[in-house]
Amino acid sequence: MIRHYEKVGLIPAPARRDSGYRDYSDSDVQRLAFIANARDLGFSITEIRDLLNLWADDHRASADVKSRALEKANELQRKADALSTMRASLLHLAGNCHGDDRPDCPIIEGMVTRACAD
Repeated sequence: MIRHYEKVGLIPAPARRDSGYRDYSDSDVQRLAFIANARDLGFSITEIRDLLNLWADDHRASADVKSRALEKANELQRKADALSTMRASLLHLAGNCHGDDRPDCPIIEGMVTRACAD
């Protein structure tokens, strides 16, 4: 991932040792940790780039950072709600399936019905 982050411009290309190995500075390591934490929180590369710019801006307003965090939290809630609905649908379909060796299957029928409705 580090090479990808270099390629997309989230981190500068590090200095190289005589052996050819990359030599990351403490600030590079801190930046990589920031990126990893932002990824773990669900931020996209574009969003991380914006957050890095805010991090580097000593005159930023914390309200800007807070609004981005709240936007992401709302987005994650929408995704969680959608996943919860999908899970409930699957559990409902599975609950109506006998799970034996008969060919009729409400799970398959439910997926066909859903596909035709979309």
